[in-house]
Amino acid sequence: MPAQTPNVPVAIDARMLGRPGTGVATYAAALETALILSGRAPLRVTDPSCGRPMDRSPAPARWLRWADALVDRPRRLAKHREALAGRDVFRLAQVHFDRHGTLLRLRAPGAPGLVHWTYPLPIRIEGWINVYTVHDAIPIFHPSLSQIDAGRHRRLLDALARSADHLLTVSEAARRDIVAAIGCPPEAISACPPGLDIAAAPDPLPDGLVPGGFLLAVGSVEPRKNLLRLAEAHARSGLALPLVIAGPDGWQSGTIAPRLTAFPGIIRLPYVDRATLVALIAGARALLFPTITEGFGLPIVEAMQLGTPVLTSRGGATEEVAGGAALLADPLSVDEIAADIARLGDEATLARLRAAGLARGRAFTAAAFAERIDAVHRRLIERHGQKPGN
Repeated sequence: MPAQTPNVPVAIDARMLGRPGTGVATYAAALETALILSGRAPLRVTDPSCGRPMDRSPAPARWLRWADALVDRPRRLAKHREALAGRDVFRLAQVHFDRHGTLLRLRAPGAPGLVHWTYPLPIRIEGWINVYTVHDAIPIFHPSLSQIDAGRHRRLLDALARSADHLLTVSEAARRDIVAAIGCPPEAISACPPGLDIAAAPDPLPDGLVPGGFLLAVGSVEPRKNLLRLAEAHARSGLALPLVIAGPDGWQSGTIAPRLTAFPGIIRLPYVDRATLVALIAGARALLFPTITEGFGLPIVEAMQLGTPVLTSRGGATEEVAGGAALLADPLSVDEIAADIARLGDEATLARLRAAGLARGRAFTAAAFAERIDAVHRRLIERHGQKPGN
């Protein structure tokens, strides 16, 4: 267990907690677990939207929110059990940022502490140490691969860099990209890779699949996941195993999904629960994850911890996370991806990848993440003299 930080309240936003299926939601849950392992069970910053679908509000609610955001004033949080609760603060913060270009200010009761926002929210608690995790700079460097507005995202990251006590990200590759994107001092942002503990689930595989008898790709169907090149490479590889694509429809899936199913040997599973997903990763002959760009690449870690060989993209965060324990291919080269898929037919290659992956996966456990995040928080608290309001 890591050395505990001084006795200062710690909080995280609950906006993404309880929303399985996205990398940011998994990160938020992993962060909460890491803090608990550090002996610092966090308060949750909540509002009524937490745990509900992130759909569009009815028109009257949007009008009221816009009117509420006209005045730049702090909003109050109330202490409620183990939470700091506000009224509509997360959506209001977005409207406030669009209206004023600044972060929504919150005031919390009691002693000041450290609040860790799990993704770039335009919001801060006055008098507290405010830490923000920025997962990547993909909307800025690859606007064609993201539905997030690049200009607004850059303005938001600029505002966070000016106001934050510190920024975190999930890999050294992402840290370099963010520094380049917004021009912040390199010391203003630290790489702190997440971690989790995953074990093979007893849940059965979907009908028709047998352990070791299929290849697996996971993630939403969207351009960044590179699934069309992967499907073509699979068809060219000559490896006579089906490719299961497990993940929901995402951005531009309407044009991608029909083309995917036109390739031979493709099985789409658009909706799988967490237990089934873990069973799929554990049962696959290999995980194929040659995405175009990532901030981290959590499926790589999940597969390695489960002893499943990995093929992923050369360069950037995916190669960094793989740490020499995966097959690497140029994500833009169908021929390279196909050649690596063909190598997965060799049992000696599979055995080497399993052993290397299991060893690499130990760098990304929940305990390892707890040590990393505790060290960052402790350094920030000590910098503020254990009185975050100073």
